[in-house]
Amino acid sequence: MKIASIAFASLALTALALPAQAEAIKIGVQPWLGYGPLWIADQKGFFEENGVEVDLINFTWDQDMAAALASGNIQVISAATNTVILNINNGVDLKGFMIMDGSTTADAVLAGNNIASIAELKGKKVAYEIGSTSDLLINYALNSNGLTIADVEAVPLAAADAGLALIAGRVDIAVTYEPYISAALAQGPDFKVLYTAGEKPGLISDVLAAEASFIAGNQDALVGIIKAWDQAVTFMRDNPEEGGKIIADAVGSPIEEFNTAFAGVHLYDLAENAAALGGEFQATVEEIGGIMQQANPNDVKTVPTGEDFLDLAAVNAAASR
Repeated sequence: MKIASIAFASLALTALALPAQAEAIKIGVQPWLGYGPLWIADQKGFFEENGVEVDLINFTWDQDMAAALASGNIQVISAATNTVILNINNGVDLKGFMIMDGSTTADAVLAGNNIASIAELKGKKVAYEIGSTSDLLINYALNSNGLTIADVEAVPLAAADAGLALIAGRVDIAVTYEPYISAALAQGPDFKVLYTAGEKPGLISDVLAAEASFIAGNQDALVGIIKAWDQAVTFMRDNPEEGGKIIADAVGSPIEEFNTAFAGVHLYDLAENAAALGGEFQATVEEIGGIMQQANPNDVKTVPTGEDFLDLAAVNAAASR
């Protein structure tokens, strides 16, 4: 989903070998806490319990993970919904088959106390990382208030630097995510959260995705992955300290920073997946694609429908077992 400025080991986490499965399914992951149940499932043996062997392969950059998928070195990716839409527009026959997480307060628009609403942003300097989830969030916020990105002065900055620019008075608005939100707000009472991703559930979200041909040929394995994920989400909810430590260690985050950031993320269990994928998330996918196309028409020429974006077979099978 997004990369924080924290150290992350490039070691793959390997599940136990299962004789029933000839080759492990390799899932690409990045150091984002919303992917945490994958590490829990690996460490607690939930993949093995559900008859699937999984290797978690760590990446730092989206482009490296996309290259690994294209070369066949991995078969499944953990990716932001908007990233999958970009891949589809680049000709990759990619489909999401499970929602992992959705940001609520972990992605936000920050402002000084002199700005009271998004409607007041016309003509203001807005710092955000172009092409990132912050890009998507600010465009949605502006559109929802009768404005477009053309109504503000965009200041392209990395998410790690956007909050610093706000604190230094170089911009009026910063769009960023945790842990940079908390770092900016810690500077004092002169800064506040103006708008969060929670205004539109699913807008800033992550999915497990794979090429359509792989999904069609590996249904049983994907059902096992989904059910292991569900067990891991339940484990995290029942054992927040142990589960939190597993995830924090995996992403290289101090537990204090992890707890603050994790409070702004919702993990989807199996029941929530089945409900969302069969309903409102499909409409959200189209809305995300429309916002992306409006903001970057050269990169997003096609807005995928929910049916184009999703393959529901595995999650429906998992829910019925």
